[in-house]
Amino acid sequence: MKNKRVILLLVLFLLPGIQFCYSQSNDAPKEVQQTDFGKFNNSSLGKNVFVFDPSMNMNEIQIMIDTIFNRQSVRRSEFSKNRYALLFKPGKYNLDIKVNYYMEIIGLGKSPDDVVITGAIRSNTLHNNSVLTNFWRSVENLTIVPSDTTVVWGVSQAAPMRRVHIKGNLQLYDKGYASGGFLSDSKIDGVISSGPQQQWFTRNTQMGKWVGSNWNMMFVGVINPPAEDWPVKPFTKIKETPVIREKPYLTLNDNGFAVNVPLLKKNSIGPDWINNTPNEKTLTENEFYIAKADIDNSESINSALKKGKNLLFTPGMYTLDKSLKVTRKGTVIMGLGMPSLMPSNGNAVIEISDVDGISVCGLLIDAGKISSKVLFQVGEPGSGKSHEKDPVFLYDIFFRVGGPSEGSATSCMVINSKDACVDHIWLWRADHGNGVGWDKNRCANGLIVNGDNVTIYGLFNEHFQEYQTLWSGNEGRVYFYQSELPYDPPTVDSWKHDGVFGYASYKVSDNVKRHEAWGIGIYNVFYNAPCIVDNAIETPIALESKIHHKIIFWLNGNKESIVKSVINGKGGSVSVSNRKVVMD
Repeated sequence: MKNKRVILLLVLFLLPGIQFCYSQSNDAPKEVQQTDFGKFNNSSLGKNVFVFDPSMNMNEIQIMIDTIFNRQSVRRSEFSKNRYALLFKPGKYNLDIKVNYYMEIIGLGKSPDDVVITGAIRSNTLHNNSVLTNFWRSVENLTIVPSDTTVVWGVSQAAPMRRVHIKGNLQLYDKGYASGGFLSDSKIDGVISSGPQQQWFTRNTQMGKWVGSNWNMMFVGVINPPAEDWPVKPFTKIKETPVIREKPYLTLNDNGFAVNVPLLKKNSIGPDWINNTPNEKTLTENEFYIAKADIDNSESINSALKKGKNLLFTPGMYTLDKSLKVTRKGTVIMGLGMPSLMPSNGNAVIEISDVDGISVCGLLIDAGKISSKVLFQVGEPGSGKSHEKDPVFLYDIFFRVGGPSEGSATSCMVINSKDACVDHIWLWRADHGNGVGWDKNRCANGLIVNGDNVTIYGLFNEHFQEYQTLWSGNEGRVYFYQSELPYDPPTVDSWKHDGVFGYASYKVSDNVKRHEAWGIGIYNVFYNAPCIVDNAIETPIALESKIHHKIIFWLNGNKESIVKSVINGKGGSVSVSNRKVVMD
């Protein structure tokens, strides 16, 4: 019997095949046809969406989840084509859920307390004895009761935890360093430990206690943040979140799946769901066009948008030869299982008209081989309408220029509309992976903001070839900024302009009269040339005092490199002999 059991487990593990995307790897496994795990699969949401019920056999569910995790653990799975959404109906489960690349763990209750996982949901070290590349994974809308008192969520960028109740402690690292993360709309009963986590952003969360500090930790609208203040400890605390609409979330009712859209809140503190705040609206499954990567293209998706449908992208890789035109007020676009959208014709991926109330969440946007002027545009150039009462909201949007494959663009995101709000974004010109090099994955800017009254929570923006962030709108607000300058300028002369050495990471244009930012972390690693950067931050002189809590850090690389000033020639320099400068 023992041998038969071993054989059965091997069959269950090996049968579902693996799909990979290693376009430039000589030792890549060949693509194998995937077989679904029958009863866990919900065909209406695509073959890689698995739905679990508490009445199911826990051992079978565990084998299923372990199988997906192990698929994503093989060499270079960081750039795999595989995408998965694991959905849990309301009820209680006893599981150890290990989360890897492109795995999204979602509870389907109206409250996080409707889905209870006893055991673990965890993201651990896999490679290089750190979690510096633990990207592209998420968990939301459920409760975790950790069997050993602590949830280990060792992640770096693009790994959000939202709408989660942890009945225990939360550890934001595993082995070695971690490079930033995002936590919102959650309740942590115990202690949050940051350990060697370099930076972290927390919004509208209730915690028992926070322990640990490193470079840049920010708390906005948080109940019980740490007592210490900048610069004694690297903590920036903003009592209230000025404006937010929490991310739309998936639920289940008698008629199928639904998407709940929370209300707009101003000056809020703590999680949205604890006080049973009613939703603004609930959208039924019939109000969505459910896109599938093996069927849909630009034409079919745009046709659905013209018919007034919302969009739900199921897990997969979407190639689009025309931009998706979003013109209807209040449209909701949701990605499930971190789907990837890539242009094939030098086009944008998404263009949003200058209208009220659009929500876009949970998408990876990859640059294509033919360079695009912009990958994601919000509002047409010159947009002037006010959207204060019903802004556009963008949640968990992650851009990649190179990495999975060769790609280029002029800029990743351009925001022209007024009053837009961004809640967690990572714009990444790849420093490793496929198609990477100064003359290969070309991209000048990560983010350009032209609209007035734009607010961003959790802005991660790295390695672009000119200004990482270029802000030209008035009344802008940024809460937390993480940025690395490009690793790879080949010479000093290749990275200078108008008599200025290098490019500032954070640039506020000369025409801007009012702008404010808090928690600004800028870091440099120059592996090639002995780069010189005149300013890490550039703003009009009158706005210097509005850029609060700044840290500039010399991490590694060419020992002759130097960042000569923090802001506008002020604040001292960072180099191998003076690696960190902290300013109010």
